[in-house]
Amino acid sequence: MGSRWVILRHTFSKDSLDGLHYDLLIEDIEDCRTWRLPSIPLLNGPLIKAQLISPHKLDWLEKEACVVSGDRGWAKCIFRGTYSGFLPFHRSEMLSIEIKSTNLSGTLQILNGLCKITSNSKFDFI
Repeated sequence: MGSRWVILRHTFSKDSLDGLHYDLLIEDIEDCRTWRLPSIPLLNGPLIKAQLISPHKLDWLEKEACVVSGDRGWAKCIFRGTYSGFLPFHRSEMLSIEIKSTNLSGTLQILNGLCKITSNSKFDFI
């Protein structure tokens, strides 16, 4: 099956866009490496900020939409798929993996708090 990834839309409540941001989760062995994003990365689009946050539980890879524990809002799956490649041992090192889904595929790259998805594996962070 391959390792999994997901992008969740996170808001303060189900019926509001207040607090809107996105969480990118990448399956690791016991949890998901997680980054907070201000917007969805577009294929061959501009670099966007990617703030590394606390790991999330693996069950978030399966959820479609639900309340976030601790009264922290609402999360809904926007994209999900599988990836190939290896996660760096240190979470601060450059990440470059191939992601696949029905509506978003390419090379996902994260370095120094910036994220990009490209249709090729060229690493072009400036």
